[in-house]
Amino acid sequence: MSETREHWSNSLGFVLATAGSAIGLGNIWKFPYIAGQNGGGAFVLIYLICIAIIGLPIMLCEITLGRRTQKSAVGAFRMLSPKRSHLANFIGFSMIFTAVALLVFKQYGWAVVMLMLGGMIIRFGWTSVGIIGVFTGIIILSYYSVVGGWTIGYIIKAFSGKLNYVTEQAAATQFNAFKFGLTRVIVLQIGFILLCALIIVRGVRNGIEKWSKILMPLLFVLLIILILRGLTLPGATKGVNFLLSPDLSSLTAESVLVALGHAFFTLSIGLGVIITYGSYISREQNIFKSALSIVVLDTLMAIMAGLAIFPAVFAMGFKESAGPGLVFNVLPAVFNSIPGNMGWLWAGLFFILLAIAALTSGISMLEVAVAFFVDELKWKRNKAVVLTTAITILLGVFSAISLSNWDKIEWMHQALVSAFNIKSASFFDVMDTLSSNWLLPLGGLSIALFVGWIWGIRKAIEEIRHGSHNFADVHLISLLAGLKDDPSHNNANYHVLTLASIWGIFIRFITPVAVMSAFLHEIGWMSFK
Repeated sequence: MSETREHWSNSLGFVLATAGSAIGLGNIWKFPYIAGQNGGGAFVLIYLICIAIIGLPIMLCEITLGRRTQKSAVGAFRMLSPKRSHLANFIGFSMIFTAVALLVFKQYGWAVVMLMLGGMIIRFGWTSVGIIGVFTGIIILSYYSVVGGWTIGYIIKAFSGKLNYVTEQAAATQFNAFKFGLTRVIVLQIGFILLCALIIVRGVRNGIEKWSKILMPLLFVLLIILILRGLTLPGATKGVNFLLSPDLSSLTAESVLVALGHAFFTLSIGLGVIITYGSYISREQNIFKSALSIVVLDTLMAIMAGLAIFPAVFAMGFKESAGPGLVFNVLPAVFNSIPGNMGWLWAGLFFILLAIAALTSGISMLEVAVAFFVDELKWKRNKAVVLTTAITILLGVFSAISLSNWDKIEWMHQALVSAFNIKSASFFDVMDTLSSNWLLPLGGLSIALFVGWIWGIRKAIEEIRHGSHNFADVHLISLLAGLKDDPSHNNANYHVLTLASIWGIFIRFITPVAVMSAFLHEIGWMSFK
């Protein structure tokens, strides 16, 4: 471990920074509308169960890998991987065979992707999981920054009084006109990435941690203000009941798979962020409690976002299942329908909230690539930030153009439509599908398999025990019964039903199956529609 390596100043800094990474557009933008499309409260209940099955176990894996090695995602896997792994070779060759099958079905683009991934795994073994994570972070941030730019643009529009429409149709028309303004969208997209870079370049304590301690409380305060305003509206209780009252009859098998997938994607697991952030913590920190705190904060923010949105949506008579357009097409009209002529203020506060959520996630994705260059190639942080920012901006510009005016890069448009068989495929859509549907779940699955079967649960638990005292060895029934500190109930030599053993079972068996199910659903190979 390098003596000059930065660390978080305390556990609060780590929890807020990591929670900030997890609390992004997926919580504020995606969670409310997919909850609306899948039955509200019943979906929330299933989502919470899925968080426990997938989110918490893999997050604990990633934090443990990072703290044990004190390295970025690539370095962590390289340090702990065996020289040869039959499981890694099996996965690599399975991907190559899958690529051949995809060629038969004329899915040329995805076949090339699988061929490259398979070859990388065969060549680099488990280290390739970290390498893929670096690329995934850059890919996601490239198109994520376009939406981040939209939020900045809508903050400006809100406070300048240009979001003054009260119908969904008018809002949709305005949003389409806004995103088709290519120069404006690119400038905002670049501005968003530069904001991330300015924070990252200052390092872990003075950059990421400092701003996380400012932005996360601000995010919470803004949510509280919007929730309180929404709850004061006549008819708002319908929105609360919709979100928090489970109606299990509205659940379908498809809804369960959607909840499973979103529980995975919302926590920033599978791309090396948590490993990288975990590498900046000390061995005295209780990483089990930290992981639990992060998951609770992330879930709380998602539910609060629903409470900030649905009461107002129901009170103003709009559709709760409006889909992806809920934020940019519906909410401006909702806020302007609220009595008091203060729609500009509520809309402005909401889009500030959305921009902060996007920024805290963007910071973490940029840091994954920067940490790789700093740790593995020994670059100065400034140089690493400049290069990763430039690459991300370039990819992001292609995403912005593809959503605005394909005619400027028609050759790419035709290539994507032919290769990936996506109707009117935009560069934005392909990057989103590649990262969210393929790379993230495969990364999460690989992490669970690596910790569970290659590095080993025993070694992982030994690392977790540092800073957590006997917490991992507490008998589960004793914990639930309030006898955690009773020595007669907590002797690991006599009890096997401990938190450690339960976590090991999840990581080795339950979580991989759940992640694989989410993966097959996301790529369209498992569906109950």
